[in-house]
Amino acid sequence: MIEIKQTRDKKDLTKFIDFPHDLYNGDENYVPELFVAQQDLLSKKHPFFHHSEADYFLAYMDNRIVGRIAAIKNNNYIEYTGDQAGSFGFFDVIQDYDVAKALFDRVVEWLKERGLTKILGPHNYSTNETCGALIEGFDSPPTVMMPYNKPYYSEFLDRYGFEKDMDLLSYKILTNDVPQKLLNMVPKILERLNSKGITIRKPNMNIFDQEVDTIIKIYNAAWEKNWGFVPMTDEEFKHAAKDMKRILDPDFLLIAEHQGQPIGFSLSIPDMNVPLKHLKKGRLLPFGIFKLLYYKKDIDRVRVVTLGIVEGYRKMGIDAYFYAKAFEEAKKKKLLFGEASWILENNEIMNKALININGRVHKRHRLYKKSI
Repeated sequence: MIEIKQTRDKKDLTKFIDFPHDLYNGDENYVPELFVAQQDLLSKKHPFFHHSEADYFLAYMDNRIVGRIAAIKNNNYIEYTGDQAGSFGFFDVIQDYDVAKALFDRVVEWLKERGLTKILGPHNYSTNETCGALIEGFDSPPTVMMPYNKPYYSEFLDRYGFEKDMDLLSYKILTNDVPQKLLNMVPKILERLNSKGITIRKPNMNIFDQEVDTIIKIYNAAWEKNWGFVPMTDEEFKHAAKDMKRILDPDFLLIAEHQGQPIGFSLSIPDMNVPLKHLKKGRLLPFGIFKLLYYKKDIDRVRVVTLGIVEGYRKMGIDAYFYAKAFEEAKKKKLLFGEASWILENNEIMNKALININGRVHKRHRLYKKSI
């Protein structure tokens, strides 16, 4: 018999966070999430809960946890899009469709109670956080802040009646495979941009909070018309930036300005999943912190997390400069490759730019939808 129970306290939440460690035990490509980060994200004190709501559920069989899921109502998404949709997220389950169905049924019930007519996902809690179910690219570990799951998830989602909403593409670009022609053009691109009053700079880490205020403006303006986008509140963005600062390499953060006004930025981060892979159950204590520091030296890749340019400044070469500089820095730091993720499959400009620098799609995640 399958029993679905809502998490009620810290003990339940710990079980919710820890379930994937048992599910993926022995999977060489699995990387545990950092426990303290998951605690923070799932806490009802997180900025997301200042405007929206979510509840977490565990599936039990014979007193054993066999699945988990979150039911999510993002009020900012509903207000921004007018779409009366909720989401599911933080979904993990054993290879038993009946368990998956019971979890989906519970989320659908929760969403209907709130008057919603559609279910989307997986979102943790929106497209601003980790999202999508991996459907291609199970042969390598995920990069930092990218989801990973069992191959049978897509089968369960299809069987329940979910339909494809959008695919998210991850491009792998070998550092030594970036066209030298592009790297050689970096000074010329910058000279041309400068002639138009556009400057590109690295952040001043001494005034990091002010830099974050600048980047917030670009982020919400550059992505406002993108499919599935919902603006982040200042509080959400600053909360995420505080965590990002701990792993940020300022050489991989570039800000474009036109006559002093912010118009674009790109952010790449070292793939912290390389050392995180060695942390048992994502714990820093008692010895995890030493493992994290020890294996940090093995990081050989970078993830291009986000690259955005406000409307009116696209197709001017700013994106080419951002990519070229990211890989120029990667080469200097002797990194083997970079992953640009994720890119909407219908974003022709970005997909073309990545193909032009010899990027190839090596992972594909899918977002789903279903009327309820």
